[in-house]
Amino acid sequence: MADPRGFLKVRDRETQPRRPVPVRIMDWKEVYEAQEKGVLKAQAGRCMDCGIPFCHQGCPLGNLIPEWNDLMWRGKGREAVERLHATNNFPEFTGRLCPAPCEASCVLGINQPAVTIKQVEVSIIDQAFDENWVTPHAPERLTDKTIAVVGSGPAGLAVAQQLTRAGHTVAVYERDDKIGGLLRYGIPDFKMEKLQIDRRLDQMRAEGTRFRTGVEVGRDISWEQLRRRYDAVVVATGATVPRDLPIPGRELNGVHFAMEYLVQANRAVAGERVKSQISAEGKHVVILGGGDTGADCLGTAHRQQAASVTTLAIGKQPPAERAAHQPWPMYPTLFETASAHEEGGERTYLASTVEFVGEAGQLTGVRIAETEFVDGRRVPKAGTERVIPADLVFLSLGFTGPEPAGLAEQVNTEFDERSNVARDGYYMTNTPGVFAAGDAGRGQSLIVWAIAEGRACAAAVDQWLTGSTRLPAPVAPSDRAISPL
Repeated sequence: MADPRGFLKVRDRETQPRRPVPVRIMDWKEVYEAQEKGVLKAQAGRCMDCGIPFCHQGCPLGNLIPEWNDLMWRGKGREAVERLHATNNFPEFTGRLCPAPCEASCVLGINQPAVTIKQVEVSIIDQAFDENWVTPHAPERLTDKTIAVVGSGPAGLAVAQQLTRAGHTVAVYERDDKIGGLLRYGIPDFKMEKLQIDRRLDQMRAEGTRFRTGVEVGRDISWEQLRRRYDAVVVATGATVPRDLPIPGRELNGVHFAMEYLVQANRAVAGERVKSQISAEGKHVVILGGGDTGADCLGTAHRQQAASVTTLAIGKQPPAERAAHQPWPMYPTLFETASAHEEGGERTYLASTVEFVGEAGQLTGVRIAETEFVDGRRVPKAGTERVIPADLVFLSLGFTGPEPAGLAEQVNTEFDERSNVARDGYYMTNTPGVFAAGDAGRGQSLIVWAIAEGRACAAAVDQWLTGSTRLPAPVAPSDRAISPL
């Protein structure tokens, strides 16, 4: 595929350029700039005719990566976006937000830097939107079946678009005032501007998908009412219950969950008036947790002109290169520098948070200690405690599962041992006609898994409603790449 000798002629991996730090922290626009077309073509040309493309194995969507790399290299952008859309409803989301497990599985990555798959992907879809190649795909005929999708994150939107295109009447319910879930209010604009969501929603509306905002299912309308009104219901509410840290001082003013902070910041950037907004301006900020959400808090605090930002992680700093127990083509745990880390702040590993310190009910510092391992447990090391100043602490420790929202009480839906909505190999819960997709059933995961599960769940719903389906089903809930049909 692509240039037969491309990986020999172009050995350097050249990724999308980022705007200069002093410039980008003054606004909320996306960090990345468009890559020059000649460079992009050369990078796409590094894709090998490797025989067995392990990038397929690394991608839960089964993206046809060598094919659209080849088409991009040949300058056939319109054909490239068709191949991209064949497996992925929203490449503009994954191309910006996915950590690219496909690149970890790239065959070229055995002894060279992997192909810039994610960069080629986002360039294809951006060109497609610029050239007006992304058009509605309305169904040829309508069925008499109706489906309610609860939640408008990537899983819910993928379910809705697939089922709409199959001819069903689909309504998406969202408790917030705008569609998008965490894409809208959890991801900062410097990672993905909301234009990306809005123009995809325009396509979905033109195809016939209906959206109901400001409706909290389980309170404003019951799950049982949805069951009576619709032929099927899909739970795609995400895993939004944050993991807490119940240590002394947790009740102090200034200690917040990360999403509380990010949602407010996103609303403010969108031009909304946010009452009592949490702002990092002029303050010492401490972020607990070293993942993507923590990096989002870091970049947000920089743009609000924080006095200092410190990120604390209880574990060890990941290695810069693959560990022996994570050989190719496994997805490795590596030390990575996100765009927000380039902008400043301190990163501290092996730091255990012992206590939140304050005066008169207000946070003033965080007592931390070095982490040591005792019988496989991470515990604070005696004699290493110290206090670092903090006016704000953001808990970015992950999520424990979906909000129950009356599911158990109203439709007797069961939850598994990890507090996720329990479902079978066909994405159906123990309640007939009620399905679960994405993080609500899987637990906190990647955006690419959410879209993959949404597509597969749509096929399962279509099969259950009509007895057959022509919708593709890339994955089953067990993580095996098999059809649930």
